[in-house]
Amino acid sequence: MAFSKGLIFVLFLGIFCVYSEASGSLNETEDRTKCRPRGSGCSPRKDGLLLPCWRPFETTTADYVARGCVYFFALCYMFLGVSIVSDRFMSAIEMITSQEKQVTVTRPNGEKAVVTVQIWNETVSNLTLMALGSSAPEIMLSVIEIISRNFESGDLGPGTIVGSAAFNLFCIISICVYVIPDGEGRRIEHLRVFVCTASWSVFAYIWLYLIIAVFSPNEVEVWEAGVTFAFFPLLVIIAYITDRKIFFMRFLQKKYTAHYTGTPEPNGDQIQNGDVEMQKHHEKNNHEGNLLSNHDGHVTFKESKMNLADLSSSDQHKREFMKKLAELKEHHPDLDMDKLEQMAAYEVVQNQHKSRAYYRIAATRKMTGGGNVLKKNLEKKAHEKDHAHIEEEEESFTKVHFDPEIYTVMENVGSFEVTVTRIGDDLDFFTYVDFETIDGSANQGSDFHYAAGTLVFKPGETVKEITLHIVDDDVFEEDEHFSVKLSNLRNSKSPGKDKFHNDPSINCRLGKTDEVVITILDDDHCGVFCFEEEEVTCPENCGEVKIRVARHSGARGNIHVPFLTIDGTAKGGGVDYVDAFGELEYTNDQTYCTITVKIIDDEEYQKLEHFYVEIGNPRQVARKSSTGTVIYEDDFVKDESKMTDEELIATQGKPKLGAVTRCKVNITESKEFTGAVDRLLKNTNMGELLSTSSWTEQFIEAISVSAGGDDDDDEEGDEEGGGEPSMPSCMDYVMHFLTVFWKVLFAFIPPTNIMGGWACFVFSIGGIGALTAVIGDLASHFGCTVGLKDAVTAISFVALGTSVPDTFASKTAAVGDKTADASVGNVTGSNAVNVFLGIGIAWSVASIYHKIKGTPGGFAVQPGALGFSVTLFCILASICITVLVIRRVHKSVGFELGGPRKIKIATSILFFGLWVTYVLMSALVAYCVFDPGF
Repeated sequence: MAFSKGLIFVLFLGIFCVYSEASGSLNETEDRTKCRPRGSGCSPRKDGLLLPCWRPFETTTADYVARGCVYFFALCYMFLGVSIVSDRFMSAIEMITSQEKQVTVTRPNGEKAVVTVQIWNETVSNLTLMALGSSAPEIMLSVIEIISRNFESGDLGPGTIVGSAAFNLFCIISICVYVIPDGEGRRIEHLRVFVCTASWSVFAYIWLYLIIAVFSPNEVEVWEAGVTFAFFPLLVIIAYITDRKIFFMRFLQKKYTAHYTGTPEPNGDQIQNGDVEMQKHHEKNNHEGNLLSNHDGHVTFKESKMNLADLSSSDQHKREFMKKLAELKEHHPDLDMDKLEQMAAYEVVQNQHKSRAYYRIAATRKMTGGGNVLKKNLEKKAHEKDHAHIEEEEESFTKVHFDPEIYTVMENVGSFEVTVTRIGDDLDFFTYVDFETIDGSANQGSDFHYAAGTLVFKPGETVKEITLHIVDDDVFEEDEHFSVKLSNLRNSKSPGKDKFHNDPSINCRLGKTDEVVITILDDDHCGVFCFEEEEVTCPENCGEVKIRVARHSGARGNIHVPFLTIDGTAKGGGVDYVDAFGELEYTNDQTYCTITVKIIDDEEYQKLEHFYVEIGNPRQVARKSSTGTVIYEDDFVKDESKMTDEELIATQGKPKLGAVTRCKVNITESKEFTGAVDRLLKNTNMGELLSTSSWTEQFIEAISVSAGGDDDDDEEGDEEGGGEPSMPSCMDYVMHFLTVFWKVLFAFIPPTNIMGGWACFVFSIGGIGALTAVIGDLASHFGCTVGLKDAVTAISFVALGTSVPDTFASKTAAVGDKTADASVGNVTGSNAVNVFLGIGIAWSVASIYHKIKGTPGGFAVQPGALGFSVTLFCILASICITVLVIRRVHKSVGFELGGPRKIKIATSILFFGLWVTYVLMSALVAYCVFDPGF
């Protein structure tokens, strides 16, 4: 409420000052306040920078009408071109401002983590690149007009800037108020920034009046133009300070918490990003610390309790994706993950906060037959993924390898076969591959028989076997192993004589498993039991984890081994896993058993929890009683002093535990699920979503026409599992036909992926400048042909033409966004940037030129219609902003946009009436119907 009162006070104080200065100037310099109508007919002095006037000048009325129509439709066509190149410009800006970087943070417990943060602050990007993209035509027109008139002032550039500001503030907000569904509303979320930009937007035009009519009447001095331009960086700095509340802590005894974007850690802490929010220091405040950032980009947390309700945008997106994926998997269990990803991405992006650039691009592409930008680009990402998968498959080759790569056999097995497999699409050739046994801990002769030779795969054959022989003895031994290796693979299309030569045209080679290991287990003792691995890792979506308990150094007899699970950070009882316990039963010659534990999938993004599985002492089964009870050998205790030598030797072969009797089981996040979320985060990044990677892609997109249907319809189709794609309408084809020349022409602009978007940014600026130069000439020629002054043409036709894409963008933002920031907040920022850049740059160049040249009277700018237009705009803008403030604070509405039907209709009519009043009054003054004294 204090913000609102302060804003209204500043606005009306500024208007009062302007009128006070105007009255004083009127009394002191009465001669310069007289209305001086200028001729508006075409003449040689009206020739433009690029286009001369249409000659002959004296012709019939019908010819004038025809010329006026040609100029009008040419203007409309050029405005379409500006919209197309501005689309490319906005894509570059989105690519630039969506860039991220990684910083290292140290948590309170000393652990380090890498988190991702946005490089560009949202407020700074909105007031710099975003505002520049939205206002580029008006700014370029002002600069080009100064150059084309030999650094003399004109009415077209300044008039377009003021006229565009009026249209943006009155008409666009009027439409945004009306399009909100009845009973709904949109509030400005970043109120501090809106108050700042709204105040500056009115001050900018007050300042414009002061420099043309008060400080140095009829002349703009170098310092005035320079200060005007300097207000732009000052506005950005003040808006940033307001957004982040950087200096408030110096004057208020309050604590603050800085938030940094990051990823949730397994322990549940959150690393935040965004506002540096001021918090009152009271007993219920959960924030008891802060976060310090070092100069090297390393961030250290002080002891604090992070409020779990404060989630970073990155966290929120991840949670939304996980929730949406889980919902879609439940509703569509038969769909694969790729389709689920595409559906989830579309639905989440539909509801997430979007930039001004996105809405501008989406509006332009729908208007010009480019289709639904979200759906189209998400489908493109899915196609790229499928294409990459196909290319990976195409790189496969025919290979020869062992399958499996490990064999375990008993010492008494005698002989057994090892399998060699040939795999590939084309097997219509001969393959020769040599094999040989190689000693390990087992030696040829005493433990196995040496084997070597050549396997021959005939056309179409896929499997060959190597027969090996094991030597059995009665001596107790540890487990031993040897290996068989494949080598010297040759391929031939004919048998016999070519078997010693390889045909290089056949793409067949050895696979990764070109060597197989054979382990020989001793069968003379009961064995040693232990886990094969000390630690096992499984994803939470595996369903169940299988842990092998190996039996080595013997495999004689039936053995029972008890086991149970023990909680670690992972909890049993169905929380993270299901408790398991019981006995493993080994039969004679059985070498391993498997413990199966069921894992609970709770679909966490990042997870690292563990539990343990432990085995107890193994017991040899002696026999079963008549009742089925198992009787073990150790149930009968014998005195070793009374044992025979054979019995003593037998005790050495009893079953024993090995070194690894406890296995740690780590439960991690699902790689498939995490990969899906990561891909969604990347593919729904607006910079990536709107980016282009090649000229080929841009030209294909330029000549393609797509349906520009409503998002709601598309979303319903996706909910049903992906129905038939909507077909382009007749209007889509018409608009595509009208704009295909511009689309193809500006497809030559470098893709946004080159140089991080900066190459596209620079070339797009050049394209906007070229089209704006032509628009300036056409607008001037149109005005002189139909009898309109440049001032009237500027505030009506030119301002309307340059603002049409912004109108559609704001309308889409108002309906699709949950807040009014993108539709209202950015309008005020753009209006201020128009003056500080459009007027500041153009008039700085002109005033410096005349100062160096020594022109008498310097850079002359007559207040005239411009002075009245600026003053009238300030008054009406104050009324408009005041109404928005009242709507926000009044209990019957509570929103800047929307609200009860009657109130929103009345507000829309009021705002549209303000624009009509502005255009009508400015035109009457331009034609000297009345003289306001400026």
